[in-house]
Amino acid sequence: MTIRASRRRTVAVVLAGGTGQRIGLAIPKQLLKIAGKSILEHTLHIFENAPDIDDVVVLMAPDHVADAERIVAKAGLGKVSQVLPGGSTRSETTNIAIAAVADRLDGDEDCNLLFHDAVRPLLSQRVVKECVQALERHRAVDVAIPSSDTVIVTRTHGDDGEFITEVPDRDRLRRGQTPQGFRLSTIRRAYELAAADPLFRATDDCSVVVKYLPDVPVHVVMGDEYNMKVTQPVDVFIADKLFQLASTTAPAHSSDAFYRERLAGRTLMVFGGSYGIGAGIARMAEEYGARVYALSRSATGTHVENPDEVEAAFARAYAETGRIDYVVNTAGVLRIGRLDETDTAAIHEALRINYLAPVNIARNAYKFLAETEGQLLLFTSGSYTRGRAEYSLYSSTKAAVVNLTQALSEEWTEDDIRVNCMNPERTATPMRTKAFGQEPGDSLLSSDEVARSSLDVLLSGMSGQVIDVRRQGAASAPDSAFETALSQVLDDSGNQPA
Repeated sequence: MTIRASRRRTVAVVLAGGTGQRIGLAIPKQLLKIAGKSILEHTLHIFENAPDIDDVVVLMAPDHVADAERIVAKAGLGKVSQVLPGGSTRSETTNIAIAAVADRLDGDEDCNLLFHDAVRPLLSQRVVKECVQALERHRAVDVAIPSSDTVIVTRTHGDDGEFITEVPDRDRLRRGQTPQGFRLSTIRRAYELAAADPLFRATDDCSVVVKYLPDVPVHVVMGDEYNMKVTQPVDVFIADKLFQLASTTAPAHSSDAFYRERLAGRTLMVFGGSYGIGAGIARMAEEYGARVYALSRSATGTHVENPDEVEAAFARAYAETGRIDYVVNTAGVLRIGRLDETDTAAIHEALRINYLAPVNIARNAYKFLAETEGQLLLFTSGSYTRGRAEYSLYSSTKAAVVNLTQALSEEWTEDDIRVNCMNPERTATPMRTKAFGQEPGDSLLSSDEVARSSLDVLLSGMSGQVIDVRRQGAASAPDSAFETALSQVLDDSGNQPA
């Protein structure tokens, strides 16, 4: 494919040539799974979702090119145009990428290249955007952060060990990250000059430009502390925890015409559909032409904690419509109080309704959603990230629902079933009013706002996501898994989490 565009295009080059042998792994570390996906897939999704990236080229460890190709195909990553075997060194791999991109250009055409380590899966969209913007003004760009540690220079003296020889000024020290960005013509020229140097040795690309093109200043874009490189086993653990707590924002509301086009003739089942958010989802979907089954103990005599009644509800909906496209569960109970003061009946009720019910609904939904390539949508609460005093049952069951969502999304991906979990801010629902009484209306989301966002998620291609819904004017969603986790861990607002 020839690259043509009126503006300078940007190609992301994902460097995935490592083998993992240095830390004793049997497979390359970029193929390790965290949060249900390989590290490589997480990284590729960053560039797939970046508006400023036009094309992605993957340089993979030679023995695992087929593995990378399968990941790309399965995930539907449309921006990935090539998966190539990398070289034995970083410099060889960069040269392979330069040649591959240059072969697709017309004549003297130039483009931007962003070289990024595949094992940095927490790169933010902000950094990608700022790198591309910087390349409009500069020919070379690096990403770095200030060093929070004092850096020392040492020298070994025989058998006596290491001794400090210098303590550089920390204010001028930066820790380099990726991506590193260049005009193609610039990085290609730097490597041409390096090839003529018999002493050439480099572990990154900016150092090649600094050494061989000293007249080209390398602009520095501020990186992120959480743009970590997954190198050691402890890094895998940390990254997995960050992804576990990560959430994303709800899609923008669609037009009425879009809702009608996508919902007309579809069958939607809403458990907990007689009040609050569930009632809003049911009403809106029906207005747009869906066949809706709003199920609850008060309206239809359906107890979500009763597996037989759940199974019967699915059987009836399928018998009457011949299809089930979307399944939503908003049913839940909120019991506040110390666990040692909670009676056995209340404990069992919370477990049955808040956790076992979603499990039973999911089991029954599977075969129907596999037919329609549909979606299961569950609900959690902001309390899922950390257990809180007097919310032990509620927060622990909501955490279980998030884990269930992430697991089922991975289990059912080959059946093209999407599984997501809504995480609304404090919402004006009968359950909340019963627990906390009347609260200022401007401090709560409306049920209809959450219902509208739920429809947007149902009609999206998202899967395996925890989706935040926030009041208009509230702080925007964090840009990365780390920011999400940090904001949740440090939340000391005192607001009830339900």
